[in-house]
Parts: sequence; structure tokens; C-alpha cells
Amino acid sequence: MTTILPKSPAFDRIAAAAADRILILDGAMGTQIQALGFAEGDFTAHGAGCACHPRIFRDDPLPQQGNNDLLILTQPQAIEDIHYAYAMAGADIVETNTFSSTSIAQADYGLEHLVYDLNFHGARLVRQALDRATAQDGRMRFVAGALGPTNRTASMSPDVNNPGYRAVTFDQLRAAYVEQLRGLIDGGADLILIETIFDTLNAKAAIFACEEIFAANGLRLPVMISGTITDRSGRTLSGQTPTAFWHAVRHADPLTIGLNCALGAAEMRAHLAELSGVADTLICAYPNAGLPNEFGAYDESPAFMAEQIAVFAKHGLVNIVGGCCGSTPDHIRAIAAAVADYKPRAIPAQRPLMRLSGLEPFTLTRDIAFVNVGERTNVTGSAKFRKLITARDYATAVDVAREQVENGAQIIDVNMDEGLIDSKQAMIDYLNLIAAEPDIARVPVMIDSSKWEVIEAGLQCVQGKPIVNSISMKEGEEAFLHQARLCRAYGAAVVVMAFDEAGQADTEDRKVAICTRAYHLLTEKVGFPPEDIIFDPNVFAVATGIEEHDNYGVDFINATRRIKADLPHVHVSGGVSNLSFSFRGNDPVREAMHAVFLYHAIQAGMDMGIVNAGQLAVYDSIDPDLRAACEDVVLNRTPAATENMLVSAERFKSTGAREAKERDLAWRDWSVEKRLEHALVNGITEFIDADTEEARLRAARPLHVIEGPLMAGMNVVGDLFGAGKMFLPQVVKSARMMKQAVAVLLPYMEEEKRLNGGTGRESAGKVLMATVKGDVHDIGKNIVGVVLACNNYDIIDLGVMVPAAKILEVAKAENVDIIGLSGLITPSLDEMVHVAAEMERAGMDIPLLIGGATTSRVHTAVKIHPNYAAGQTVYVTDASRAVGVVSALLSPDQKAGYVTTIRAEYEKVAEQHARSELAKKRLALAAARANALQLDWQDYKVPAPSFLGTKVYEDWDLAELARYIDWTPFFQTWELKGVYPKILQDEKQGQAARALFADAQEMLAQIIAEKWFRPRAVVGFWPANAVGDDIRLFSDDSRQSELAMLHTLRQQVSKRDGRPNVALSDFVAPAGTPDYVGGFVVTAGIEEVAIAERFAAAGDDFNAILVKALADRFAEAFAERMHEKVRRELWGYAPDENLAPSELIGEPYRGIRPAPGYPAQPDHTEKTTLFRLLDAETTTGVKLTESMAMWPGSSVSGLYIGHPDAYYFGVAKVEQDQVLDYAARKGMDLAEVERWLGPVLNYVPQANAALAAE
Repeated sequence: MTTILPKSPAFDRIAAAAADRILILDGAMGTQIQALGFAEGDFTAHGAGCACHPRIFRDDPLPQQGNNDLLILTQPQAIEDIHYAYAMAGADIVETNTFSSTSIAQADYGLEHLVYDLNFHGARLVRQALDRATAQDGRMRFVAGALGPTNRTASMSPDVNNPGYRAVTFDQLRAAYVEQLRGLIDGGADLILIETIFDTLNAKAAIFACEEIFAANGLRLPVMISGTITDRSGRTLSGQTPTAFWHAVRHADPLTIGLNCALGAAEMRAHLAELSGVADTLICAYPNAGLPNEFGAYDESPAFMAEQIAVFAKHGLVNIVGGCCGSTPDHIRAIAAAVADYKPRAIPAQRPLMRLSGLEPFTLTRDIAFVNVGERTNVTGSAKFRKLITARDYATAVDVAREQVENGAQIIDVNMDEGLIDSKQAMIDYLNLIAAEPDIARVPVMIDSSKWEVIEAGLQCVQGKPIVNSISMKEGEEAFLHQARLCRAYGAAVVVMAFDEAGQADTEDRKVAICTRAYHLLTEKVGFPPEDIIFDPNVFAVATGIEEHDNYGVDFINATRRIKADLPHVHVSGGVSNLSFSFRGNDPVREAMHAVFLYHAIQAGMDMGIVNAGQLAVYDSIDPDLRAACEDVVLNRTPAATENMLVSAERFKSTGAREAKERDLAWRDWSVEKRLEHALVNGITEFIDADTEEARLRAARPLHVIEGPLMAGMNVVGDLFGAGKMFLPQVVKSARMMKQAVAVLLPYMEEEKRLNGGTGRESAGKVLMATVKGDVHDIGKNIVGVVLACNNYDIIDLGVMVPAAKILEVAKAENVDIIGLSGLITPSLDEMVHVAAEMERAGMDIPLLIGGATTSRVHTAVKIHPNYAAGQTVYVTDASRAVGVVSALLSPDQKAGYVTTIRAEYEKVAEQHARSELAKKRLALAAARANALQLDWQDYKVPAPSFLGTKVYEDWDLAELARYIDWTPFFQTWELKGVYPKILQDEKQGQAARALFADAQEMLAQIIAEKWFRPRAVVGFWPANAVGDDIRLFSDDSRQSELAMLHTLRQQVSKRDGRPNVALSDFVAPAGTPDYVGGFVVTAGIEEVAIAERFAAAGDDFNAILVKALADRFAEAFAERMHEKVRRELWGYAPDENLAPSELIGEPYRGIRPAPGYPAQPDHTEKTTLFRLLDAETTTGVKLTESMAMWPGSSVSGLYIGHPDAYYFGVAKVEQDQVLDYAARKGMDLAEVERWLGPVLNYVPQANAALAAE
């Protein structure tokens, strides 16, 4: 099993070769074999046995034509010649013809007894071919022993009616692969290639078999792993994303990870790029020669396929390339030539973080303060779940897991340790069933048992990377190491209990000593990555009345602090409910104890725990007396702590720690219909369930409650909104009430439908909404969705960063009436054009709505509308217009006239735009440069920054940042137009604005008190000088070594009155005058995403939008505060500046902070240079999407320029002469630059650059 073994010489040889150039893998065997035209007789030649081989066939042989692997024995020369042809075509690595040479696959031909021979001679034939080639040209080449996926799947059922059934087990696969590996290695394979993986659990069985064989042989061979993305969905057949797949197989420490088969190079690129960004090993890609035509053949020529693969190399995505189905030696020769001049991909360094996966990846970063493991699928922790499992009600038990995931569980704990059931079989059955549910299987699993056989059975069912809970040293080191090696071989992270031969650790020192001992055993003897180790130092009950127990809480907290300090990269977990065992039955007190304990334990370093999040009090909301009593017992602050706690426990047993507020309840005396209307209009949640139930009991059918008082109330909301007497924040609150009421009625409606086929409420139409690929901004989209939902439209919200293929796929599957696209950044405009063109190509004709901050009526008319002639594209200015637009487009009476009007309007807009563009006089680039801004640099002096390079800020006081919030854009987010604070007194909007502001202030206080966000920032400064239109950055003040070049664009609009044509470089001193430029990335933190999702999952759209809006304000406030700190301290060119935070909004200070992608530099790709200089992703967690949007969305980046005369401006439209010059300066393809600058081009590119590349 997994142990630290010596490595074969092939490791160093391949590494040395791959360091210098992109290596070449061979091409398709099947394509070459098919070209030989072999018939049944050719496949069975020598079938009766001969001198060179034993008897092959039994007395009643099965047909063998198509069993290509058999040709190793019956047509060895033909197979060797194919290998030789690939070697001479340029292949460095040549695969054996053993894709199906397992007993499982060969069983279809009745040839299981030949498996060893097939593999032994398969490897020997490649070795002979490569020796021939080397004798001819002297090049070193490698034999790759190929392991195919077999024709069975371990994590999927072939029977749709029995999702828990499996046609093959992990152990059967492992045994088959062990047999195959013996033959390959004995035959001379230099490395092992596990390829065409469509089910990751099959691949994990192959990896396990490799470990078994390597341990038996005492020598480790390189392993290559290649998955298959089966279609454009971007997932394997078993449902994993590329990153989740990598996390699941990373324990193999493979030589390469990559993709092959199913897709052509063009279709594979996006998925390959994802793998390339996350994998810290070599990347190998060998796509098909395009997609198969209607006859199953592949049409891509060698030149065309090579051109596609050269794009992989050009963008630094690959280290090894080759071909799969449809490729030939000519293809391989062309590919080798096409990539010869490109450098191999540089392997990115990855931080040691715990990386788990289900169908989707989960990485425990520093941004995630605490991982709450869902405990409701644990028979020891949930009486309800235990009853379901003992009753074998697996369907309902699966729903329990689904509810946990829907409620935000990042990992689900599965435990079947119940004396009355077969725990091992129950674990297998349950894990197989949830594997068939994508909405559950997307998260990682914690396999929890006190019995090793149950844990191992679970490990053999999970295709992702799970956590084992738990192992310990209670049975000694040998058993501990054995189980640890198996956990590693199965690819699991592991919880280690602080338990040794002497028993459970109960003191601080014992906890630390046991965990330290286990750490060294795991890392030094097993090779276990420390980031995959989770220590559980044992949470024991406090306040039991036994003096020895009083310090248990302190011991855990202090031990946690020492473990995290002394044992790098590990994690700490614990069963929190144990702490309050003495107070069983007193939930308010237990909740408070858990909250207090977690507050201190998390600060000490506890980052995981099995906790019932629904029964957890908020630390700051606990009654001060109860909180003090809890802290006394948890922290053992006084000998009287237990006695005091008992007194407090009685006081809070029935009331909890919450106090009711007095309210005006006169409206409670109204009729139920008027009460519901009042609650909907005023957003009052408290009585909505009871009033809805009362209305249901009075109604003939539950549907009548929706169609009657609820819709009547929402109609009042709609009328008030339409009349401008109610505003967006209030509408969103009303929608929250409506959802809550409908949730009460749904079970009754479903039961009615089941009993008598009752029909449901007819919606006004179905609207699909999505933020387009590459863009992460969704507040506006979410608001529009809520408003439409309030008006009886069914909303399908696909979220953010949605590719065109997914939008069209769901639109067709759901038969939607309208598609709505949203985007904030300028590259989203091109993506919208692409979606429109794809809708046209797919023959769709439903309306397409366009909205978002960067969109406009002009862009829609000029760029999007012409690409979608079959349907109608409509620009929607804001949420208040959405209902009217959708209503008109879906009305049989209104649609024709409305569409005619829109088309005529867009034709007019396009004509006016074309005329205005022609009328604008623009300068040639040379003339624009001649009219550049001329600043006097003669006596210019600027202080040097206090440091050069970067400085990271891991956290910032939220209360301080709140003082820097500019509230005007906050109200604009909610479509309340006006300037803060005047808007609060606005005659029409004032009441709504004040109510919204009160809600915002309430949440703001909670954000600050409970530290919902963790702002992070990185700032950097570098010596700089202008070089024409660009800015050169230097490594140090000697200015001898160039660090980077910042590229800028210059205005080309003809100016009057002596005004200059400005570029950002004009504000930086030329060579000879010392100057500096800074850069920054700030973020409110990733936490807002999870918080918003929790609100949304609870049906609380208002607070989901509100928390995102406030996160945006915090990010902008952080940028403002950091700029102030730069001016006064870090750069210090304005040390005497003394402006109040409210005064900063008008930007009266010296210097600017322009951002790439904004008017002064509209090229978003300049962010990549900035992020590289700042190492922003590592230091702040902020990532760039493929469209250069920042994720999380509540992030801000930009440059610092300090000249007193610097100001903000817009580049506006640019001409082709500047774009050609700019592309040359950046070293980018013209078409690529034109794509990114599309919104500011004043010409139509020759190629169709309007379409975003897939």
C-alpha cells in the first residue's frame, strides 16, 4: 500500500525531457487498426496455438473481430509497425495496445485467461518498436502501459430503476487491474497510463492497484492519468468537473494529469485550461481529431488538428500532447512540428490546502473560517435518520442528505453505526444511492464509523475525495499506520482522534503529545500530506460537577492553538455537542454553550466541526448573563462556574435568550385577507404562516389562497410599485413574504394533486435568467428575478458565469418563454453577442432580454440585435421596466406590435450611431501622440514609497471601513435615484429609502459585530517611468532590471481649445526622472457568497441581495480607505492630508487609482499583469475569471498614480492603427486584442471578433 518507495529512473528521464520542450504522445491505435481492414480470420490467426503462444481459444470460441487487443498475439508485426510509425512521427511516449486487456473487458470475448499474455506481449511489442526507432535516430522514448476504464462503472448504476445497483465492485476492478499491471510491468512498461476515465471510481481502483503492485515490486513507476469530459457540459460521464476529478486522483502523485477522447481540441480547451490552472503537475492532452461526423469518422486534417493543439501550447496549457480517436502518424507529425517552438507549461505552485471533492471541488482556504459538517445523516446524531435507516426507508433518508446540502452543508457526515443493522451494507447502499443524486453528490462525504471494515466499504463507493472519520493509535502504531496507508491509497483525507494505547487524551499536554506523534508517523512514514490531516483533540463535557472535568474546554482550546502552531497545515475538528452533555433537554443553554465554545475555539484554530447549525446561537445575541456563565464554564474562570451555570440554566430553560419587542398589533384584528395584504405590503414575516394556514382552512382548495388573498396582496404591491408609491427594496421584501406563504401551501397542493389530479396554478410564463460566462455580478439580475416572480412568472436562475451552451440547453429542456442575460464587465458584451448568435444558430425564436451596468440600448441595437434575426432582443433599463417588457412579449395581442416598434427603434438607433461615429473626427495615432499631455517634469520630485514590492493585509476593522461607505451607489443598486443623504428626505422615495437604510444599518451592525466579512488587501509599489504610451516598472531603485510593462491606450478623439489626447502614461515621469506606480487588490471577502446563498436557500431574497449590496459597499470603502493610507503613509506624498471620510467621495485629493477595464484603460487583460505583480490570488483569494471579472464580485483593483495633475478620463473609441500598435506592444494576436477592446473599437474587425471564443 501507499508507502515511501524508491522511484524508477524513468521519473528523472521524463522530467528532464519535459523541462526543455513539450513532449509528444502517440495517436490512435484503433484508427490505424481499422485502416488495415482485418476480418475475423485475421483476428484469430494462430488461434489454434503455435510455437510462440499457447492455445488461445476454447472449443466454443466467440467472435473476435473488433477485439483489437487480441492482435498483440495474432498479428504482432502489424501492431509493432503501428507503434514504430508513431515513434518515427515524433512520439516520445508510445502506448501499449492494451486498452481492453483486463479480465472484465476480455470476458466479452471469452479470453479472460489471456490477460497476462496480452499485457506482457503488448509492452514487449512497444519496446521492440521503440528500440528500432532509437537505433535509427538515437532518440530516447518511453513505453506507456495503457489501462482503459473497462466496460463497467463503479459509481453508476446501469439500471435506471435501481440507482443503488452496481455492475462491478471496487475490489473486482482492483483485482483486474493488478493482473493487467503485472503483465505490463513484466513486459517492460516504463510508466503506466490510466486513460479515458469517465468514472473516477474506476480510476481510483486502478490507482489502488498501482500502489499494490509498486509496493510488491519495491519500485514506483510514473503514472499518467487522463480523464474524459464526455460533452460540452464540462463534466465526466459520472458527473465530476475537471477540478473535482483532479482532487479525487491527486493522491496518486501522477506524472501527468490531463484529458483525452470524446472531444476535439477546440471543445476540450476550456476544460483543459481549468485543469492547467489547478494541477501542480504536468498536463497532458490528446483530443480526438474533431467530433465524429454522421458516419462516425473524424474529419480534422493533420494540419487543422495541429493548429488547434498549437493554441494549447501557445497559451501555456500543456506539457505533453498527442492524439486520440481519428488521429494518425501524420497527425502526430504535424502536432510535433506545431508545438516545437513553444515552451512547455510552467507548473504552478499550489498552497498546501485541503482539497476535497464530490462532483464539485471543495478547497478549505483561509477565507473559510469554519467548515460545518452536516450531521443529520449520522444514525448516532439524528434519531430521525436512525429510524429511517433501521426501517430501510432509504428514499426519505436520501432526502435528509439533500436537505443538508440545500441548507449549506459543505460536507455531509454519513455514519451507520447502529447495532440493529448491518452497518457495512447500509453504508454501501446509502453511499450508492446518494451518488445517483447530483444535487447531493456535488459535496464531499465524511465516511464516519468506529469500525474499519465499514470505513473501507465506504471508501470503495465514493468517486470524489472524502474524509475518513476516524482513525487513531488506540490499537498501536502498526494498526494505525496500516489504516493510514489505506486511507491514502483510497485518496481520502483523515480525521485522527487524540487516542493512543493508554486511552483518550483528556489534558492539554496529552492531546498535543498524541497529535504530534501521529503527525510525524503520518508525514514521515506514510507520506500523508499534512493538509489532509484533521486532528480531533476530543471535546468532553464540562460543568458536570466533577472537578477533573472543569478544565476540559480550556484544554481543548489551548491544545488546538498549540497543534496549529506546531504542526504546519493541519486542521482541527471536534464534536461540539459533547461539551454540553450535562444540560441535555435545555436547548437554549446548550446552544449558548456551543456558540461560546466555538467563538474561542475557532479563534484558537479550530476550523471544522460536526455541529447542528440550526441550533447554534449567535455569540453577540446571547443574553449577557448567560454568555458570562457559559464563558465561566468553558474557560474555567471561577471555581463557582458550575454552580452559577446551573442557576442560569434554570432561568433560561424555557425562555431562551431572546426578548420580544412591543409592536402595534391593531391590524391583527382585521380579516385574514386584509391581514395577508398588510403583511405582504409591509414585509411582516411573523404571522404569515399562521394567517396562511387560517386562509387555507377557510378556502375550498389551497390553490384558492394563492389565487385569492395572496395574489390580491401582490397585485396591491404591483400597483403601488408601478405608481411609484412603493420601491424596489419593499417589493423584494414582499416577495419574501409571498414565498414563505406559498411554502406553507405547497404540501397541501401536492397532496391534492396526488389524490385527485388537481391542477396547479398557471404561471404567467417561464423566464430563464443568467449572468453570462466570465462574469460574477448578479445583484441586478436577482432583483429582476424577484420582481418578475412577484408578478406570477416562473424564474429559472442559472446563477453566474454561465456558458452559452448551458443557457441554450436549459432553455430547451425547460421550454422557457424568455431568456434574460446580465453582465457588468465589458467582455460580457461580447459574450451576449455570442449567446444571441448561438440562439440564432440553434433555430430559437424566443425573446432575449439584455440588462446590466455595461449594457445599453445602442450596444443592443448595433451589436446583439443583428445576430438574432429569428427572435427579438430587447434592452431592459432596470427592474421596474422588466414586467412591462415581459408582459408585452408574451401577450398574443401585444407582441407583434411591440416587436415591430422595437425593431424600428433599433434600426433608427443603429443608423444614428453609424452617422454619429462617421461625424466624429478622430486623429491618427501619430497625431494623437503629438497632442499628448505635456507636464513639466523639470523639477518634479515625489517621495519614494515606504517600501518596494508588496504588503498584505489579512484583515481590517469593519467598523472603520463602514465610515468610508459611499451610500449613493447603494441606493442606485435598489433603483432609488438620488444622492445620499438627500434621498432620505425625498418627497416620493424618502419613505422607502429610509426603510431600506434602516434595514441596511441593522445588517451593517450585525456584519460588524459578528464579523461576517474578512476584508483582505494587497498593495504594491514599484519604481516606474513612462515609455511612450506604456509604463515600465523596475525591480528596484537602480532601474536597471525591468519587472513588468503596463500598457495604456491614448484618446484619439479630435480635441478643441488645446485640450490634449491623454493616456495614463502621461501622468508618469519619463526616464531620467524618478517616479513610482502602485497597485492594489482589495476584497470584502469570500464570505458574502455563502451568506447570500444561505439567505436565498431560506427564501429570503431581500437579505440575500442586501448582503451582496453591502459587501460591494465594503469593497469600495476599503479601496477608498487604502488609497487614503497610501497617500498619507505608505507612499506618503500627501502626509498632511486631513479629509473626513465623507469628503473623500468627491475625490479632492492628489492622485488617482484607475482600474483596468474602466474608461481610462478599457483593456481588462491588463489585470493579469497587476495580479501577477501582487500575487493577488494567493494573497487575497481574489481570482480572475476567463472574462477578467474578479471573484468574489465584491472586490476592487487598480493602480496608484501620484502626480498632482493626474485626473480620470475616458479613452473612448480607438482606431485600427492604435490597436495594431497596441497588439504589437503587448505581444498579443490582433484578433485577441480586438476581442477584448470590442466595445471601444471604432471599426469593424475583419474577422468576426464580435463573437466571444468558446
